Amino acid sequence: MNIFQDLPSEHWLVNTFGNPFLSAPLEANSHFHTPYSFSAFESIHEIFLRANQENVDVLGINDFITTFGYVEFNDLAVRYNKFPLFNIEFMGLMNDEQEKGIRINDPNNPGRIYFCGKGLAFPEQFSENSRLLLQRVFDQSNLQTRAMTEKLNAHLLKIHAPFQLNFEQIKEKDSKGMVRERHLARALRKEIEKNFDGEKDIRDFLEILCNGRQSEYNKENPAGLENELRSILLKKGGIAFVEEDENAFLSLDQIIKIILDARGIPCYPVLLDDPDGNYTEFESDLERLFIELAKRKIYAVELIPGRNHTQHIMKFVQFFNEKSFIITMGTEHNTPEMIPMRLRSRDHDVLDKSLKAIAYYGACIVAAHQYQVAKGQLGYLTKEGFPRLEKQDDFVTLGNAIIRYFTKTKG
Repeated sequence: MNIFQDLPSEHWLVNTFGNPFLSAPLEANSHFHTPYSFSAFESIHEIFLRANQENVDVLGINDFITTFGYVEFNDLAVRYNKFPLFNIEFMGLMNDEQEKGIRINDPNNPGRIYFCGKGLAFPEQFSENSRLLLQRVFDQSNLQTRAMTEKLNAHLLKIHAPFQLNFEQIKEKDSKGMVRERHLARALRKEIEKNFDGEKDIRDFLEILCNGRQSEYNKENPAGLENELRSILLKKGGIAFVEEDENAFLSLDQIIKIILDARGIPCYPVLLDDPDGNYTEFESDLERLFIELAKRKIYAVELIPGRNHTQHIMKFVQFFNEKSFIITMGTEHNTPEMIPMRLRSRDHDVLDKSLKAIAYYGACIVAAHQYQVAKGQLGYLTKEGFPRLEKQDDFVTLGNAIIRYFTKTKG
């Protein structure tokens, strides 16, 4: 079902809903993960229930190297009158930066880059070459976590644990096909809690499991235990760590080509400030970052405000808004902790009106792009991949009208 083709004409939508800059912006969350990669949510349905509770009207699925959740996401969006943004995320490698020790938006791995595609065509339209590249990365990811599971099971056997992990079961029931480190940590946590009674027994086992390391286990904080297990056992230096194969990473050029092939908008997700206010080398100078992105025809950026201080968000948004970049924002929800769906910064409960408006206008542009592509039109990007800046306000206006029509929300 192509929901965009059934929407009214641009002329009717724009005339009916008017100027978006005169209305209060809607709540938009353009980036979160679902169980099709790893998520704090148990199901996609739970996402919509929580969005209803918090009055979030625009939702952007953003799973790692897969679009498998798109159909379910689309159907639930129609059911709940939430406007769907169809996105994707990649983990790539920039070899020159890696050799120079330059960190991009992964604070621990020089050269490693997370990168998003926004507003992909729905139904999806990957070329055969893109599908093969996606499948290669998907398979390599599972090979790595399968090897981790084998090492973890060998350790469990050595310490006489009363259980083993079943990789195929995790893949089938818990991960929707792609197994990541966090799936293993969650499966391990569940097995521990199932096989041991009481906090003391669990703590005693965890000490053996983690080679004498004292656990901070708290039965009221399962996410904390999952993070602890992942950090101690699965990350570098851990008993079950397995180095990622280079075949698991695409180059940035390959990633951008796949996104454009799928009619999406290439988008760089920024890391910005850590808790101490430090930046990676790639992001430390905003003017230089802009030049690097523009050189690669990247004119969209995304923030996860919950990991940044407001003053850093404001500075970044003001700079790239003046450069006419699309700016979207989201929550990720790709760790075990359940956090609110509404956007908020590290030091505030919610974003102020100006930031919320910027996040909404960015979502409007993506929504209008999806609509036009579904109607067989060009969308926001030229055939060469450049943004149609002269039409940016028109895209905001159209996107706002589409979203309000779809969500039945008046201005």
